[in-house]
Amino acid sequence: MTMMPAIRWFEIYVTDMPRAVRFYEAVFQRTLKPLPPPKPDMELYAFEGDQTLYGANGALIKHPMMKPGGGGTLVYFGCADCAVEQQRCMEHGGIVHFAKHAIAPYGHMAIVEDSEGNFIGLHSME
Repeated sequence: MTMMPAIRWFEIYVTDMPRAVRFYEAVFQRTLKPLPPPKPDMELYAFEGDQTLYGANGALIKHPMMKPGGGGTLVYFGCADCAVEQQRCMEHGGIVHFAKHAIAPYGHMAIVEDSEGNFIGLHSME
């Protein structure tokens, strides 16, 4: 049996979709793709990726029953050097809570807060 990644999909909840899309596109230098909403009161923008490759794809979600905020599950985004995304985060309205630091032998990480109040992790081997 082939082992699939434990995480298959993630959702980051937002209240201001245009602001959140601008933030994530600026920080991670990738375009988010609008998805057709499953319900009329929802908005979705996906982080595109190949579903056949290792890792998880996900989306920003605006849903009337879900609110952004810290203190829940923490999603880590892979980066070549997480200091770069950490800097972009600050330049685009985010907050750095834990600056890039070594987690030997597992590389480096940082924890930042996005434009919506969500905490996200940044991870790199450099």
